Amino acid sequence: MPRDLRISQRERLILTAILEIYIATGEPVSSQAVACAFDHKDGLSSATIRNVMVALAEAGLLEQPHTSAGRIPTALAFRLYVENLMGQPRIGVSTNRLSDSLQQNGLSAERQGQIRGQIEDSYSGIHSTQQFLERTSHVLAELSSGVGVALSRAPEQEALEHIHFSRLSAGRVLAVVVTKPGAVLDRVLALDRDLTPAELEVAARFLNENFRGWTLDNIRADVERRLHEERNEYDRLLSSVEELCRKGALTDSVTPQTVFVEGVANLLSSELEREPLRQMLVALEAKQRLIELLNAYVDAHQQNVRVVVGLEDALPGLNNLVLVGAPARLGEASMGTVAVIAPTRMHYQETIHAVSFVSQLSEKLFETRRNG
Repeated sequence: MPRDLRISQRERLILTAILEIYIATGEPVSSQAVACAFDHKDGLSSATIRNVMVALAEAGLLEQPHTSAGRIPTALAFRLYVENLMGQPRIGVSTNRLSDSLQQNGLSAERQGQIRGQIEDSYSGIHSTQQFLERTSHVLAELSSGVGVALSRAPEQEALEHIHFSRLSAGRVLAVVVTKPGAVLDRVLALDRDLTPAELEVAARFLNENFRGWTLDNIRADVERRLHEERNEYDRLLSSVEELCRKGALTDSVTPQTVFVEGVANLLSSELEREPLRQMLVALEAKQRLIELLNAYVDAHQQNVRVVVGLEDALPGLNNLVLVGAPARLGEASMGTVAVIAPTRMHYQETIHAVSFVSQLSEKLFETRRNG
């Protein structure tokens, strides 16, 4: 966004009106439509509005799809609109009264009850954060008429607390790994060579004494490095340890991030042309790229909703879509991310508040279960 972009109070007022009319109708907005919206109460004649619309177009905030048509907002105009809604004006003047009213209004008690009811109706059957996030994607899709997305938290590297090996039979060893969070991982290893109980005990002692608190990935890497660098009495020990590691003794148990996507069909009812729509659907089907998109724009430590207009920098094909996302938290820990992806012509205020409410609802529901 150009840092030197400045528009006057009057221009901002008219731009906000154009945006809201366009969001409501989906049609190019004429100066007459804007004049009717103000009903001459703000001293704005049709001629004044036409001149302002020309200036807004020259600033890159409006475009004219056809010669005789009205104007439609550009992606830059939507970004300014979102900044007003989020209370983050960047263009040198205070937010106007229309934007101020939008910032003050949250979800109605009726709407909050509806959202809570949709999630709680199935909550008795939810026993994990994964199930909760999956249900959340359904609810957000219904609320927004866009795409509801929920992403599980990024897996953390597990750190070693203690390891123990037991010989089961020739070439078969049971590895029991206790990690710092308290998880117990056990797996049977099929070795290429047999190790005696004494060798297994020495290998476990070596790992416990030298690598307690290390992540499992770093332990494997360092053992391999030592095996190649240290040509001394530890060769046999290190080769035994390396064999155990290579066969999976220190394999992380964490699962990759899971993304739940619902409501892609909602995009089919939008006014998007066929080719841009096809590109969006292809992009949304690329789950790994969608995970990268959410991780790039929504920080697990942020406190507020993040709104991003135009996602083409992160994922080509999504230039006409908006991301509204927030972290779902349990105390200080991240449960994951909840988000809506929808066309730029969306109901921003309600969607922002809905995503915020759902992200906070997760902690309330799980806290109720813990206390119940």
